[in-house]
Amino acid sequence: MTNRPTYSELIYDLSENIATITLNRPNQLNSFTNVMLRELLDLFDVTDADDNVRAIIITGAGRAFCAGADLSAGAESFNDNNLSAFSPTVSQTGLRRDGGGLVSLRMFNSRKPIIGAINGAAVGVGVTMTLPMDIRIASDNAKFGFVFTRRGLVPEACSSWFLPRLVGISLATEWVFTGRVFGATEALAGGLVRSVHEPSQLLDAARQIAREIVDNAAPVAVALSRQMLWRMLGAQHPMDAHRVDSRGIQICGRTDDVREGITSFFEKRPADFKMTVSRNLPDIFPEWEEPQFS
Repeated sequence: MTNRPTYSELIYDLSENIATITLNRPNQLNSFTNVMLRELLDLFDVTDADDNVRAIIITGAGRAFCAGADLSAGAESFNDNNLSAFSPTVSQTGLRRDGGGLVSLRMFNSRKPIIGAINGAAVGVGVTMTLPMDIRIASDNAKFGFVFTRRGLVPEACSSWFLPRLVGISLATEWVFTGRVFGATEALAGGLVRSVHEPSQLLDAARQIAREIVDNAAPVAVALSRQMLWRMLGAQHPMDAHRVDSRGIQICGRTDDVREGITSFFEKRPADFKMTVSRNLPDIFPEWEEPQFS
């Protein structure tokens, strides 16, 4: 893909197979809008389709990652008649879809691994949107807050599914029930982030992780492994994983990528994987049905 998309509230850069998405409303602390929602959904379609993208980094412009939903509508910001926090999509029952949830679900289905480089305040949807990211790292001045109860709200963006699976139910309930803002050290101790870095070193640290994936791992194997790990979080029995594992090993074991991976190991050289996600991704989840919103 040669054409680079341009957006009004995001910056997109692709360099050396690493896509960097920057939330770009720095004067508003990158607060989340319906424009940002639509642009993120579009951009994940772009990264899925572009085989030059092997890993994704998401960060924020300026001093915040994302300070939550845009509250420019004041007290009516979360009234569904205003739509500032909602998708225009309405179900047959009249239920409007949460915009943050659409982004989380799209990240969940991403074919490329996602690294969050949390450079500052990540509050409300600013933190819940990071939960479907595969790896999160933070600057030492980052702040986190699941502040919904302090605004009379409940958590959104599918965070009641993601958060307990990442940090455990006890810590998840404390952070959500109190709605307090906490720092990067507590986020690290709780397992919300992998590591904490000096602000000037944050993006370099994210790129190092991405580079390890890009330089060493087969893109098709990464895409399949990502879906296996996330989807199995909801499996009812290890047999579900055994069934998918067996299908994946059988299908992948016949491919040129596996032959190359083993040959390069014996020849003590870097592997040159040729299979691409857009053309060669097999279906190892024939039983999987995407739940429908109703």
